[in-house]
Amino acid sequence: MGHDTVETPNLSFGRGGVPGRSTPYAQYVRLEELHDLQHPRSKEPAELSFIITTQVMELLFDLLRHEWTLARQALREDDLPAALAALRRGTHAQDVLVDSWDLLATMTPQEFNSFRALFGEASGFQSAAFLHLEFVLGNKNAALLGMYEGMPRTREELVEALRSPGLYDEVLALLARRGLGPLPEPSEQRYRPSEEVAAAWRRVYTEPEFAALQPLGEALLDVAERVTRWRQRHLSAVKRTMGGKPGSGGSSGLTWLRKSAEQDVFPELWTIRDEL
Repeated sequence: MGHDTVETPNLSFGRGGVPGRSTPYAQYVRLEELHDLQHPRSKEPAELSFIITTQVMELLFDLLRHEWTLARQALREDDLPAALAALRRGTHAQDVLVDSWDLLATMTPQEFNSFRALFGEASGFQSAAFLHLEFVLGNKNAALLGMYEGMPRTREELVEALRSPGLYDEVLALLARRGLGPLPEPSEQRYRPSEEVAAAWRRVYTEPEFAALQPLGEALLDVAERVTRWRQRHLSAVKRTMGGKPGSGGSSGLTWLRKSAEQDVFPELWTIRDEL
């Protein structure tokens, strides 16, 4: 034996407190916790799909927030390649988000109604992670913070997102530094289209001096298009599953979703298309 060391096996306590071996993989991805987070409240088989799909979306919201935060920081530092890389990685997360609706696409009204009452006033509209992304995109609304009065840490994070420059704000600041300003300053209000911003993007797409910024415009359109796809799939899934009934948690259901799906993200990049 000599100086040989003997590794002590890692032990974990599984369900019921029974000690057992844990693989490095299980420890790294926290498998026991992950697989213990699904607790259907009905005997309807479709409810498990509903819960898991919702949880997957929440995790993807966190991943997207991570990538957009990196993109904002890179833009602030004038590191265009790093910003483009983060936006590109984010579009892959967005694609999975859009496709996640396939897991719920065939749920019938009868299946959904069999457990809908059991989650009470819970609604995806209350998702703090989703609202954070909306604020980063410029869809800011301070009135929505009232939902989180009982969650101080979450509310503090959302207040910071409300007050901080969003993704598009950092893009416009970069355009201004590259000689395309002055452009509107960041605001705590919902972003409104600006002719000054439209004029700056026209120059990016028509003047050779600014052509190096065109990949940024196209990357933003990739993001914006996927945001719209996600909203449209959400609208379609709700329309198919519950029709025009009021949404849980007091939301207006289809009315709100339809209005959201009609809003362009980074609007000037779309409107100048008519002139190019």
